[in-house]
Amino acid sequence: MRHEFHGRDFGQHRGGYRVPVNIVKNDGHYEMLIFAPDRNKEDFNVKVKGFELSISYEVKDDLGEKRNWIRHEFDKTSFERTFMIDDSVDTENIRAEYTNGILQLILPIIPGAERPSHDISVS
Repeated sequence: MRHEFHGRDFGQHRGGYRVPVNIVKNDGHYEMLIFAPDRNKEDFNVKVKGFELSISYEVKDDLGEKRNWIRHEFDKTSFERTFMIDDSVDTENIRAEYTNGILQLILPIIPGAERPSHDISVS
């Protein structure tokens, strides 16, 4: 996975909010943590197409608009985040789990597939 984790964001709603994502590289895999509280895990969609990894959520109800809010600081909204990955990620073995409001993705790195870093001189 490219270390920059280039991402395109779709489905932004009023105020330009997008679901927060943390990404960390561990020994042998990348870990993505998507902060998405109060969601149904069945409504997440995670897919890989070519070098794009897409994570989306589709709200199935509109209860948020019908509630008599006293305070309303976050929305349970639909979203889509797309990230570019490279061929060092073992896309067949990506795992996803939703626990305590965090969608966690484990993206295994194919042993030996990751290119070593090197310095480039500036002339």
